[in-house]
Amino acid sequence: METRPPLPPFTVESATQKVRMAEDAWNSRDPERVVLVYTPDTRWRNRAEFPVGRQQVAEFLRRKWARELDYRLIKELWACAGSRIAVRFVYEWHDDSGQWFRSHGNENWEFTAQGLMQARHASINDQPIAESERKFFWPLGRRPDDHPGLSELGL
Repeated sequence: METRPPLPPFTVESATQKVRMAEDAWNSRDPERVVLVYTPDTRWRNRAEFPVGRQQVAEFLRRKWARELDYRLIKELWACAGSRIAVRFVYEWHDDSGQWFRSHGNENWEFTAQGLMQARHASINDQPIAESERKFFWPLGRRPDDHPGLSELGL
């Protein structure tokens, strides 16, 4: 069976690494890459959608990134214990009319012994912002290591 280190039980250090790896994957905006960190039968709750399995998650992500343009995400570890990690995140994006948003959320993750995410529960709120209020300006893709995180940005 495939494994995705770091593996549970998580320490603060290994959970922080897992969170950054997830952030990097999501910032790729590549559904086929992102779904590889989930179990084949992963179960999600994301707002009003409840995808099950990698195929439904990939379809969800394709729809998401077709609507949420110029998507840039920062995740931060909130807590960890055993095979579970709690994360807070913020991402910025705009719609096809040019309206910018900052989306704030929390995720609860549960992993298998092989380090694959079997459950993801997300709660997200969208805040319309002016383009001048944006804080995430790196080129699309991975957030540079020297870019401030959420706490440093006051988010």
